[in-house]
Amino acid sequence: MEYFRALRAVVVTSCFLGVGLLGGQTAAAENLFGSDEGKFLLTAGFNDLEGSGGGGLVPLAFITGYGSSDSWGANAHFTSIQLKDFQLRTYGAAVGALDRVELSYTRHEFNVTGTPLDGLGVSQDILGLKIKLLGDAVYDQDSWLPQICVGAEYHKNDGIDHAAQAGLAGVTRVTQLGASAAHGTDIYLAATKIFLAESLVVNAAVRATRANEFGLLGFGGDRKSSDSYEPEGTIAWLPTRRLAVGSEIRTRPRNLTLDDESTAYDVFVGWTPTKNLSLVAAWLNLGGVLGPATGVTRHQDGPYLSIQAGF
Repeated sequence: MEYFRALRAVVVTSCFLGVGLLGGQTAAAENLFGSDEGKFLLTAGFNDLEGSGGGGLVPLAFITGYGSSDSWGANAHFTSIQLKDFQLRTYGAAVGALDRVELSYTRHEFNVTGTPLDGLGVSQDILGLKIKLLGDAVYDQDSWLPQICVGAEYHKNDGIDHAAQAGLAGVTRVTQLGASAAHGTDIYLAATKIFLAESLVVNAAVRATRANEFGLLGFGGDRKSSDSYEPEGTIAWLPTRRLAVGSEIRTRPRNLTLDDESTAYDVFVGWTPTKNLSLVAAWLNLGGVLGPATGVTRHQDGPYLSIQAGF
């Protein structure tokens, strides 16, 4: 089953990669899909963990895709994260229209590769919507106003697989681990500003969330079931017009007694050799994950690698 899941992810991403490269074979003014690709490099963002245009952990106020305010754009991504005792694979697609609205879909497939829960798996689907409210991060250089967007991400958890081999026979739902619900919606507000003279991107966001480990362990729990308002941030330096080097931080609630969820952070390098292809490499630290349940309290950190293709 794990083989077929991985194969499905590769096939989906490869198809979109071909679409993205085809889009770049025609004139810059308009590609095969009628998109003008009129935005500057890097201003489409990358696909973050939940599929929104952003960095790795945190959404940006940018609308995904390189279509201008008179056009549209789209992309697909595949991301692999290998922590000390856990593995996460994500893949999905996103569409941006008129540099104003973004729609995204992402699939998460999470597997325990160490600890006494070795073999356990969890998956979820995430649907995202982002709307640009005001400002322009690139062109409003003479104004203090950043580009601001509001977004929503609906998570639907598919349940727990292979629990018996992890010593949890009969456990098939995250609510059996203490979560209040298997689905939920995050709402966030993000503000992004590019300082062209300094080659800096600064981003701040706040998220209303009940998610446990990004929703992989459901929403709400025995410690807290209501929304928490969690700040997030990104800072990146652009040494060239194709390269971004930076760091992100994302605070998170701790709703479950059995999970020692804490602040997540990363350092990353994002490279856009063309408008049709982007690569991100990062070192990600999620802090503790399920420490009280497993007795393994070390930080879960490791490499984050992502590929994005589109137009």
